[in-house]
Amino acid sequence: MSFEAIKSINDAEVQARARISEAEAQAKQMLQDAEAAGKAAVEAAGNRAESELKELFRKAEEQTAGKTAALDEEYAAEAAALRTAAEQKLEAAAALIVERIVGG
Repeated sequence: MSFEAIKSINDAEVQARARISEAEAQAKQMLQDAEAAGKAAVEAAGNRAESELKELFRKAEEQTAGKTAALDEEYAAEAAALRTAAEQKLEAAAALIVERIVGG
């Protein structure tokens, strides 16, 4: 083989090694980029889920507050009606006791 043929083969091998090194470097960079993108996507999904969960809790608290207010009004009205009925019975009971003591 001639010197130029050997040099040509050697140059081709050097270029091939350089391309392999470059390809490996690109592959490593692509892997790092993909891992970073994956981590960012997972973090974004976690943040979105946390935000949605906070919104659901807020809505649940609003609904609970509304239902609690409605129940408070209902129970207040029921308590007032029971109090009125009890006061009327108290007057009748007091009248009966007085009648029995005075009349008895």
